[in-house]
Amino acid sequence: MESGMPLTGGQRALIRESWKRVSGSPVQHGLVLFTRLFDLDPDLLLLFQYNCKQFASPQECLSAPEFLDHIRKVMLVIDAAVSHLEDLSCLEEYLCNLGKKHQAVGVKIESFSTVGESLLYMLEKCLGTAFSPEVQEAWIKLYSAVVKAMRRGWDTLPERD
Repeated sequence: MESGMPLTGGQRALIRESWKRVSGSPVQHGLVLFTRLFDLDPDLLLLFQYNCKQFASPQECLSAPEFLDHIRKVMLVIDAAVSHLEDLSCLEEYLCNLGKKHQAVGVKIESFSTVGESLLYMLEKCLGTAFSPEVQEAWIKLYSAVVKAMRRGWDTLPERD
């Protein structure tokens, strides 16, 4: 998996160190991420329906057990990327398939920039002053590599209107 520029050893260390502080409370921090996501793009709430039920508000969605499971899964994907920083290519097929699944439920590629912004927001809130420009840059490179692999899933399916 290419990210344009590969992560340096120092960037991998910054990602691992910062993720240790987040990964111990994945749902708590995932709620920060998704609260920010719905603040930035409330229309994304429409993508989340369980048992044919549309949520009336972000708060209702964020407290649903099915959505909390989704948060756990998102945080596990991030954890997998962090765990495989030395060889992100081993996640290529998995991420490509994840991209296909997201396209199939109506996620637009453009939404991934909002998700990335929400991820950085969550990291900043969790890490405080430890969220340095260097940490931010490292996470941007990692997230870009993950999204690049997921976008390949779109390339194998026709675009939806």
